[in-house]
Amino acid sequence: MQPRPAETYLTAEQALRLEVEGLLYEEAALLDAWQLKEWLLLLTDDARYEIPATDQVSGDLTTELGFVRDDRNRVEARVDRLLSRRAHREFPWSRTRRLITNVRATEGPQEIEAHANFCVWRFRSGQGDCFVGSYDYLLRRTGDRLKISYKRANLDLEQLHPHGTVSILL
Repeated sequence: MQPRPAETYLTAEQALRLEVEGLLYEEAALLDAWQLKEWLLLLTDDARYEIPATDQVSGDLTTELGFVRDDRNRVEARVDRLLSRRAHREFPWSRTRRLITNVRATEGPQEIEAHANFCVWRFRSGQGDCFVGSYDYLLRRTGDRLKISYKRANLDLEQLHPHGTVSILL
């Protein structure tokens, strides 16, 4: 059997997935480090961020209630609040750890549609909560990098307690 050459050639789909994974891993690292201002740089100027209620995962948040439905301005306001002492739920900050898996991506003519599964552990005041679900993204190429134009965190939780602690960016 011949040894494999040192160079490995990727298909276009594999290269796209690696590029998307790089962005999602960078996002997770910034959020876990509470580098929220730097995280904002990953968003497009018209970015949207949503977390639907768990009984409305496939629902339209323009007509149904959800936990979060933010445009770019509201995301910036949320970040400013979380980084201040006014966010009593997050002062001092929670410790979080994000695990991102099963990344899938499809490139369209204008945007890249991406999906991933997540587990976000949040530790605060001697208590730990685990948020599990899936992400839906729309990503756009801006210059030499990808940016997030839409992010939706679909929670799989059925318990009520952790929902009340969704004070972090998922």
